[in-house]
Amino acid sequence: MSLHYISEILPSLFQGASLTLQIFFWTLIGSLPLGILVSLGLISKIKPLKWILEIYVWLMRGTPLLLQLIFVFYGLPIIGIVFQRYDAALVAFILNYAAYFAEIFRGGFQAIDEGQFEAARVLRLSYWQTLRKIVIPQVVKIVIPSIGNEVINLVKDSSLVYVIGLGDLLRAGNVATSRDVTLVPLLLVGLIYLILVGICTLVLRKVEQRYAYFK
Repeated sequence: MSLHYISEILPSLFQGASLTLQIFFWTLIGSLPLGILVSLGLISKIKPLKWILEIYVWLMRGTPLLLQLIFVFYGLPIIGIVFQRYDAALVAFILNYAAYFAEIFRGGFQAIDEGQFEAARVLRLSYWQTLRKIVIPQVVKIVIPSIGNEVINLVKDSSLVYVIGLGDLLRAGNVATSRDVTLVPLLLVGLIYLILVGICTLVLRKVEQRYAYFK
């Protein structure tokens, strides 16, 4: 393992890591709000909406993300819905993680005492004001550990985009390994993943401290 060789392959690994981070970032941006909305639908009293969302969550959680990626990119064109590789990856990841986040947030909402909603009505707060100012801050406190686990899983799951031909971090490492017949690139890939997970862990701890005043 020479420093010269490492310096030669690092640019391609960093380029792959850049795509990995893009998938990670945009999946969080899209799936967290969608997950909250779906969770509100899951606890709503509108039964047809609740049933549809329950089926959606069941499908997303009951089938592998890898299979969903393949279906979105290779299967949907059969019925005329075509996505570019990058867009297909985002659609599959956002829909998948939104389902997991929805179940997490649903549990968080159901953990809030009904008396808090009644108190908010006495104070003449609207439903959305109650959610924004009273309920959601407490729900976030409750769900942070579970959300954190999914965020860390997302860092690693992003490697699945190789199946539709995207040049992510793991794919860059595999290409270098096959070309040079050495495991050094994969060791570096593992190190980069560890660094990314470590950064996410530190950020999540900061978020937990931020909401520590909700006891």
